[in-house]
Amino acid sequence: MIRTPLRPLARILDARARGENPDAIERENIRIRHEQMRDQSRQRAEGRLLVLGMFFVAAFGIIGLRMGMMATAEPMEPRVEAPGAAIHAARAEIVDRHGRLLATNFETHALYAQPPQMIDPEHAVAELTRIFPDLDGARLLADFTGERKFVWIKRKISPEQLQAVHEIGEPGLLFGARDMRLYPNGRLAAHVLGGAGYGREGVQAAEIIGVAGVEKYFDGYLRDPGNGARPLALSLDLTVQAAAERVLAGGMALMNAKGATSILMDVDTGEVVSVVSLPNFDPNNRPRPAVSGDPSDSPLFNRSVQGVYELGSTFKIFTTAQALDLGLVNPGTIIDTKGPLRWGKHRIRDFRNYGDTLTVSKVIEKSSNIGTARIAQQIGAVRQRAFLKEMGMLDATGFELIEAAGGKPLLPRNWSEISTMTISYGHGLSTSPMHLAAGYAAIANGGFKVKPTILKQDGPQLGPRLISDASARASRQMLRRVVTDGTASFGEVKGYAVGGKTGTADKPRPQGGYYDEKVIATFAAIFPAHDPKYVLIVTLDEPVDTIGDKPRRTAGWTAVPVAAEMIKRVAPLLGLRPTVEPVVVTDIKLTQNESR
Repeated sequence: MIRTPLRPLARILDARARGENPDAIERENIRIRHEQMRDQSRQRAEGRLLVLGMFFVAAFGIIGLRMGMMATAEPMEPRVEAPGAAIHAARAEIVDRHGRLLATNFETHALYAQPPQMIDPEHAVAELTRIFPDLDGARLLADFTGERKFVWIKRKISPEQLQAVHEIGEPGLLFGARDMRLYPNGRLAAHVLGGAGYGREGVQAAEIIGVAGVEKYFDGYLRDPGNGARPLALSLDLTVQAAAERVLAGGMALMNAKGATSILMDVDTGEVVSVVSLPNFDPNNRPRPAVSGDPSDSPLFNRSVQGVYELGSTFKIFTTAQALDLGLVNPGTIIDTKGPLRWGKHRIRDFRNYGDTLTVSKVIEKSSNIGTARIAQQIGAVRQRAFLKEMGMLDATGFELIEAAGGKPLLPRNWSEISTMTISYGHGLSTSPMHLAAGYAAIANGGFKVKPTILKQDGPQLGPRLISDASARASRQMLRRVVTDGTASFGEVKGYAVGGKTGTADKPRPQGGYYDEKVIATFAAIFPAHDPKYVLIVTLDEPVDTIGDKPRRTAGWTAVPVAAEMIKRVAPLLGLRPTVEPVVVTDIKLTQNESR
């Protein structure tokens, strides 16, 4: 602003020349300046009042809008947010193939204490130990009366326990809302589900993470908010799983076995409809892993995928199927079975003397080690190994349980001719029951490889062809005769035409060698044999049948009856109706009617 002098020299001189008072000019200039200053102050004040008024209008508008939104919104209990990064606690549900619930989330509370706010710590400790008997009262009292400002008491409590803690009336005992993982079926399918626990934890929230089974394998999917409300659909059938677990538990007790496992697989899709490992556990209260001793003694051990065993004579059908496919033999080919079969210092013997010769079909029916070894000699080590590799017997199965990655087959250091001979009847190569199920599925479905899966599939998932349809069909006929005329006669289930192969393998000692009276007994079954839909594997660890005059441990006496009872129970649940097995009619001649 240009300031005008109060006594301008030109006007003063001019006023004196005219005889006027120069002071009047100064007073007039002061008046004009004051008026200008007053006008500027008024304009500034009016601008500020306008801005302030607009601010109040906007503030009251926002408040009114928010009040309107709250008035029309659904009522909701307010939640206290913990500072820092948000903890995402949501987790997708897990369901069986029919949408029945296997795992879900459940709203619960955590219990913690703020000792500085406590009035009577001694009374609080006495009441808490009454409500939670597993708490250490002395340690809790030391925490409450010490210098700690925060103490976790329980990560999750039931509604009844929450009410009981409320009734203590101690202001220093507080609750934090959170979700927990709930398995409504308890022990059912425990090894498949695995279990979940807490990861990052805050006072008002906790991150749920998978710790085993599908919960850990699919942890990323289950925690992904982008999946919305879409559950993880497994291939399991809850009803079939319950029946299989009940039968296997009864069979395990009846046969005095240390453990047991069973696998029921669709031969065309590779879907595992049921998989059981005993002993099991409750994933709602998952036990701690064992830190010493034999891992298989722990209920957490999944025998279906982690148990790597020599599965004995169940492997014989793979040897004959390959020989059939290579054109080396046919079901009627005569095989030399005179024993013992000598190879260097090794002796191969049969369970009993089956005579000097057997047909290939009889080798499977009678379960001749010597006959199978003779066939394997024709195949050779290179072709045998390549065939088993193509079947997936030499690698981990890829089954979608986190534990399956550890179930890698144990191979011989040197795949020599004697290894070829012993592997042909299931010794010298250790695999899991899941490997065996996939191998039998290939024979049952006409010769195609399938990948075991725990996920529900939309249709057949056939892989590359392993053997011809003719070789697979001939192999299935041999498996059927094992049940009708061979070592698995207790496996017959009327109306379901069971075929299969028994396998009894001596159990290896941890320090080397084999136990004298401990075996792994396995029965690998397909049904119905004339049009297979499913494979069933039943394996018992150290079974002993004590019903007869002397103890019996072979699979024909132990695993086979359990498998037969399981097929009898689950086949109707799978929608399979009993049928009359088709037979080939022979020795009938058609004659022409002479009257026509």
